[in-house]
Amino acid sequence: MNNIPIIILFLVLFFIAVRQIGKIKLQIWQIMSAGAFLILIFKCITIKEAILAIDFDVILFLIGMFTVGCALEESGYLSHLTYKIFKRMKTLDSLLLSIIFVVGFFSAILMNDTLAIIGTPVILTLAKNHKMPAKILLLALSFSITTGSVLSPIGNPQNLLIALKADFKNSFLDFLQHLFLPTVINLFVIYFILRFFYKKHFHKQILNHSQEPIKDKKLAFLSKISLYIIFLLIFIKILFVWLGLKIEFKLTYIALLAALPVILFSQKRFKIIKNIDWHTIIFFISMFILMSSVWNTNFFQKFLNGFKINSGSFILISSIILSQFISNVPLVALFLPLLIHTGAGIKEYMILAAGSTIAGNMLVLGAASNVIIIQNAEKRNEHSLNYIRFAKFGIPVTIIHAFIYWIFLK
Repeated sequence: MNNIPIIILFLVLFFIAVRQIGKIKLQIWQIMSAGAFLILIFKCITIKEAILAIDFDVILFLIGMFTVGCALEESGYLSHLTYKIFKRMKTLDSLLLSIIFVVGFFSAILMNDTLAIIGTPVILTLAKNHKMPAKILLLALSFSITTGSVLSPIGNPQNLLIALKADFKNSFLDFLQHLFLPTVINLFVIYFILRFFYKKHFHKQILNHSQEPIKDKKLAFLSKISLYIIFLLIFIKILFVWLGLKIEFKLTYIALLAALPVILFSQKRFKIIKNIDWHTIIFFISMFILMSSVWNTNFFQKFLNGFKINSGSFILISSIILSQFISNVPLVALFLPLLIHTGAGIKEYMILAAGSTIAGNMLVLGAASNVIIIQNAEKRNEHSLNYIRFAKFGIPVTIIHAFIYWIFLK
């Protein structure tokens, strides 16, 4: 009975990779939901335990950010913003490079899942306008979101957990000091790998950026306010951390407060709420239930026994591999007490942050942002980015990234 969650997990991973049974094409959220359903059917955890396993902070964060993202797209302001940011890019090479670095650095500030939500429709618009296969820019979006989020303690949930538990004196400066240069190099690596493998798709024509009119000026104004709220509250959160103020200010609060202008003042509020990607929300709820059951088996915890936990090479390799099975946040939650107990130094924590984060570049399930991107794209009838194609590029990208971080942090 204790091994049932592990069996179900591997079945879920298998079907997500295959995504097809006969003529029936399965969605990622359907497969994960089936896994959670089986966990409950076999009574691996109780209903109460399943509810407690759901991280409602993450769910509410996604709902808040999805609301802002839907409003930005519905109003036409997202297309307008895209034009302003990328209008100076005259070739596909410069466009790809600018996407990687703009998205990468913004993910360190806005958090990776936020960029996945807002960035997917932007990328699909750019691909359509400039006659470029969407899969190239979607891969660039996924890899740069994950890699860029390494830079900051608020770039992703696992970094935030490390920064809080390791009790750094100035976490923002510590992350930048150790991770800035290798992360910048790794963003260039993403460009060169995609450019090398997809070189035949890079035409030499000068790009002609078209500025689409804003469709709903009132909703665009409210969306703009929502964006200002996000940046302002993130700045306040960074200021609180820098001043050492012990004031709880969750990222969930930022997302929900940013969504308020749209919910309270837009006449399209119900349409926007209806258009939220509820399938991704269901995926996350199901994933929390399944992973909690897997966690309770102690299967992966036992695997770590006997290893030299505070070895930088072991932390890097094991965090990348295990994150594919139990997700990076539970992996970090497992590692932190072990590192604290062995008196690990700041480099070991930085290696854990880098390894658990770039694990998201290897396979689709390695990072929640990947799932958000793929499901957002499929919602818009773009099915070019699948599990196999992602792994084909993700595995070499992750290996090179791991080597570069190891060189800088060993």
